[in-house]
Amino acid sequence: MSTGVDAVVVGSGPNGMAAAVTLARAGLSVQVFEAQPTIGGGARTLDLGLAAGITHDICSAVHPLAIASPFFVDFDLRARGMELTTPEISYAQPLDGKPAALAFHDLDETVDRLGEAGPEWRRFFAPLLDRVDDAIWLSLGDKRSVPETLRDVPGIANIVKFGLRLLGQASPAWNIPLSHESTQSLFTGVAAHAIGGLPAMGTAATATMLSTVAHAGGWPSPIGGSQAIIDHLVADLEAHGGTVTANARIDHVSDLPAARAYLLDTSALGAAQIFSGLLPAQVDKALRGFKQGNAAAKVDFVLNGPVPWSDPEVGRAGTIHVGGTRAQMAAAEAQVTNGRMPADPVCLVSDPTVFDPSREVNGLRPLWTYAHVPFDCPLDPTEYITRQIERFAPGFRDRIVAHNAIPASEMAGHNQNYIGGDIATGVVSFYRMMARPRLSWDNYSLGVPGAFLCSAATPPAPGVHGMNGWFAARRALKTRFGITEAPSLAPNPAS
Repeated sequence: MSTGVDAVVVGSGPNGMAAAVTLARAGLSVQVFEAQPTIGGGARTLDLGLAAGITHDICSAVHPLAIASPFFVDFDLRARGMELTTPEISYAQPLDGKPAALAFHDLDETVDRLGEAGPEWRRFFAPLLDRVDDAIWLSLGDKRSVPETLRDVPGIANIVKFGLRLLGQASPAWNIPLSHESTQSLFTGVAAHAIGGLPAMGTAATATMLSTVAHAGGWPSPIGGSQAIIDHLVADLEAHGGTVTANARIDHVSDLPAARAYLLDTSALGAAQIFSGLLPAQVDKALRGFKQGNAAAKVDFVLNGPVPWSDPEVGRAGTIHVGGTRAQMAAAEAQVTNGRMPADPVCLVSDPTVFDPSREVNGLRPLWTYAHVPFDCPLDPTEYITRQIERFAPGFRDRIVAHNAIPASEMAGHNQNYIGGDIATGVVSFYRMMARPRLSWDNYSLGVPGAFLCSAATPPAPGVHGMNGWFAARRALKTRFGITEAPSLAPNPAS
């Protein structure tokens, strides 16, 4: 066993890399270990061998928080040279036999296009846009402290505004503030990102925050794919003396170098296994008992042209939520929660070539899709997703050249955290946003000195925002190294 390492990070996803960069910038020696042959966890871009030169984003593809989360605001990907493109239409909701509901980056354009439904959309979101950072901090905080931005009178007022909207969309009365089919479906499509019950606090919180961001900074995507985010994090880590080792599966802490701090970007179960025999009994029990959430099943397509949406405006959106009306999506998600595969599941779709022409090669283009399915579902999702897209884009089947499907039951094969297809690394409910993965004042501590969990299984919630890793690293700096001031993440000549 080697010695002399200050900190070890297990897992090279966005949270693991956020933790590693934070620690390295504080002057510590850092080593990152990744089980997969490629670095990046849920933000990788790979050639799946489906067509020459075509690459696919393995998990995340569109990144609303890559420029909005406090971690990435400080890290500043754009200043480091990363190209991001922000579609004019953040997301779209196709509807049967009607024009699609469209959420433009610009709120005024959205309101105008929604027609008679527009005013209620403005009433819902315009007040939250006055101080967008308040909504972001409220959603992406550690759920244990109050950020300075929320401590003044306007900040408190914004907490109330956000909370009232969240409560309204989490209750059976959710159709009152959003009374039109277009606004209801537009909001619900975003809520479904949390893959949970509709209506519910967890899904409503997700939709309120992400929809607000859509009308502020927009929903950008990296040119070339999600891997660019990880590549910049790795470059910064290495510039500050850190290292990343791939193909290094860690089964137990004894497999790791001796270190003063260990940060795990793993599932709660993975953390319990790595520190097996060392954790306090109550912590071990809580980690192993942390409930998994509903699942996603993935299909990566190669197409010979754009998706032929019935409403051509849908093809301009960076993200398309395919599921129909609010009632149809709620029914499908309820079936998933009850362990049944819906005939018409909620699907997420993104055609990166729409906003990044470099992704098209020799007339072929990738298409990124997910379907929401029951936990550990073994069914091939290809036909379910194809049928749902064909519903709103007749002729889609004829555009398919090749595809690669990953059932929920096999998702952990390319990311150990995605047990049974649970890409959120644990159920997303309001309670489990606060007590994630267990009820404790410090959700990042594993109950062993120097051991921390820094994955999406901790607050604030899943997503490519780096906040889980940043919060865990700051606790490690304070408790293990006596460093109370968080290091700057801003680009510098060394990075």
